[in-house]
Amino acid sequence: MDENYAVAFQLIMNAGNSKSLSMMAMESAREFNFEEAEKYIKEAELEMRSAHQSQIDLIQQEAQGNPIDVNIILVHAQDHLTMAMMAKDQAAEVLNLYRMIKDLKDAIEK
Repeated sequence: MDENYAVAFQLIMNAGNSKSLSMMAMESAREFNFEEAEKYIKEAELEMRSAHQSQIDLIQQEAQGNPIDVNIILVHAQDHLTMAMMAKDQAAEVLNLYRMIKDLKDAIEK
């Protein structure tokens, strides 16, 4: 049981880090600092992979016949993972939008 909590908390930590990095990417994009934004998105992806691996470990444990007790911590962890995935996808889209805005701004200023 303690191991399942440890996995859930690891998932929460990695997903939370990923979401924070995605938010930082959007802030950098807003400042037209695209190199930094891309760096944050790549870091967010690495954290996301770690979070996803924690989820996979739980799924494999269940598939091997070792049931996972679903508790509020695990539900919370899954929620964090979902929100982090959405934030990362949104950050990539926002980065593209700010690039377009920058290009239009530069074209107008010429």
